[in-house]
Amino acid sequence: MYTPEGKVKAAIKKLLDEHSIYYFMPATGGYGRSGVPDFIGCARGRFFSIEAKAGKAKPTALQLREMERIKAAGGLAFVINEETIDDLYYLTLPSVTRLPR
Repeated sequence: MYTPEGKVKAAIKKLLDEHSIYYFMPATGGYGRSGVPDFIGCARGRFFSIEAKAGKAKPTALQLREMERIKAAGGLAFVINEETIDDLYYLTLPSVTRLPR
């Protein structure tokens, strides 16, 4: 049985896999850097990260800091929940350059 956040992560994996988008899920486990997003990947030559959240949950200050660092370096950073999963279809477009909003 999945947790609510686990269901969001499963939906993200499904979408990325269906479109053959490269990704991995970093396992920090106390040895890595704190705040790293749940998914790291590359779509059409563009680096992206995804932080999965369930319901109205928000990223922590540490997670937001890491996402800002990714954006400052030219990458894309998404916060995805059940209602915003469709935002990831942007990664399936032939030319990913920046977020549409």
